Amino acid sequence: MSSVDSPASIDTGRSAAGLDDIDRAIIAALRRDGRMSVRALAEQVHISRANAYARIGRLTDDGIIRGFTAQLNPRKLGLGTTSYVSVTIEQTAWRVVSVRLKEIPYIENFALVGGDYDVLVLVRAPDNNALRHVVLESIQDIPGVRATRTWLVFEEVQGLGAG
Repeated sequence: MSSVDSPASIDTGRSAAGLDDIDRAIIAALRRDGRMSVRALAEQVHISRANAYARIGRLTDDGIIRGFTAQLNPRKLGLGTTSYVSVTIEQTAWRVVSVRLKEIPYIENFALVGGDYDVLVLVRAPDNNALRHVVLESIQDIPGVRATRTWLVFEEVQGLGAG
């Protein structure tokens, strides 16, 4: 969701009831290997290539598939320090904070969350010095930010996800 979406444009969490077992199989296969050919995908899920193309097109048009990306290894990219930063913000500051967070290098993603904190930020930086700069000089400098708390990540494991 874009940080500047209007309430009318926000996806309200429609049910995925329109997906059948073949759609789910396509999604699972593409999550494992987004570079596989449509021919290989069609063979794997036991449908024709034309059907595979049509289903991928529908899943994309419906916004279920948002795109295809490469999964990168942050450490091999020189981003050896990973952390989650929780941010407490003033009640009306989300729009300003979200716009500014998008401009800060090394922030991979962030989310408005419920609970003890308001925003959860994933930071991947080259080292602790760069992380310190991101948190203390960039995030805390944003108008509306009241406090931050940083957790260093020692190890990450990928879950199954959806599909």
